[in-house]
Amino acid sequence: MLVVKKFGGTSVADKERIFNVANRCIEDYKKGHDVVVVLSAMGKYTDELISMAQDINPRPPKREMDMLFTIGEQMSVALMAMAMNQLGVSAVSLNAFQVTMRTTSAYGNARLKRIDTERIRTELECRKIVIVTGFQGINKYDDYTTLGRGGSDTTAVALAAALRADSCEIYTDVDGVYTADPRLVPSARKLKEITYDEMLDLSTLGAGVLHNRSVEMAKKYGVPLVVRSSLNNRPGTLVKEDAKVERMLVSGVALDRNADRVAIIGLKDEPGIAFKVFDCLAKKNINVDVILQSIGRDGTKDISFTVDDGNIEETVETLEENRGRLSFDRIESETKIAKLSIVGAGMISHPGVAAKMFETLYNENININMISTSEIRVTVLIKDSDADRAINAVHDAFGLAE
Repeated sequence: MLVVKKFGGTSVADKERIFNVANRCIEDYKKGHDVVVVLSAMGKYTDELISMAQDINPRPPKREMDMLFTIGEQMSVALMAMAMNQLGVSAVSLNAFQVTMRTTSAYGNARLKRIDTERIRTELECRKIVIVTGFQGINKYDDYTTLGRGGSDTTAVALAAALRADSCEIYTDVDGVYTADPRLVPSARKLKEITYDEMLDLSTLGAGVLHNRSVEMAKKYGVPLVVRSSLNNRPGTLVKEDAKVERMLVSGVALDRNADRVAIIGLKDEPGIAFKVFDCLAKKNINVDVILQSIGRDGTKDISFTVDDGNIEETVETLEENRGRLSFDRIESETKIAKLSIVGAGMISHPGVAAKMFETLYNENININMISTSEIRVTVLIKDSDADRAINAVHDAFGLAE
């Protein structure tokens, strides 16, 4: 049996936790299983690297940031291999070059394209635990790239798919997937199962348990995921194609504070203008989420959308650089906003779910700025100052409390 285990930064934050993870991996190894371990950087080390970089250059080149970021994971895997060797088990640490994890060239937000598994298989045949750096890859220029925050999850799922692993276990600082972030909503309860689609929407909308691209990849290749705590042995949450144990109207509520709103005012009301706007942003690898277009009047219209908060300056600059092509009056931006979302496969066959959410926010005197929906999701933009109150009220309104 081949098992891929991924541990986040809090799981390897210090010496005690490193040895805790080492022992948990060795348990499976001693049962005769092949074990591949994927690690994130220790604790808040990535944040420390960001702070160091910005102290040198407030707007550092993305290529150099990726070069810097890879230090964190390489430190984690090397120390973990040392810990396992200290415990009497043969282990080897490998980085993205040694495994050869090929990605696209988008620094800071690359996508995995291909993984060469030969080196890993060779080490496993020698009965070693293989410890691989998460979050990083190599592009066509042989430069380091990173997969975006939470990208170690994607590394683990990609390895599980490439190696045809029997199990992919994602260990974090919570016991599994909850109906809401238990740090924000004390009454949130853990789910035994959740579908790929529900988990993908929750991840994309700020749930923070799994990297959204890892769920996307798990669904594509049929990799069953288990989300568990690295700090205890309690059962986790199984993420799979069909979750039959708990079929609720709404499975979870997510809150994303890492979003900014941009509004382009006075665009020409003509065919192709939306394409021109988002084509400019796509060429800069700027991801856009909630989009709202006004009804055209007097020959003009407005388009509003959200971007990750780290992209706000580049977004505005890109639009200004293309002012001649786009012909707009002005750009407005807002940073202190939050995206609140409800997600659930049960919403497909139940009308009135959105109305219930809106009524709940109205009763709390919370104003909605923008709305976006899909078959299994409703997302609203609200003021950040209302976010904590809003997520608790909506969570309670849909009967998700424990």
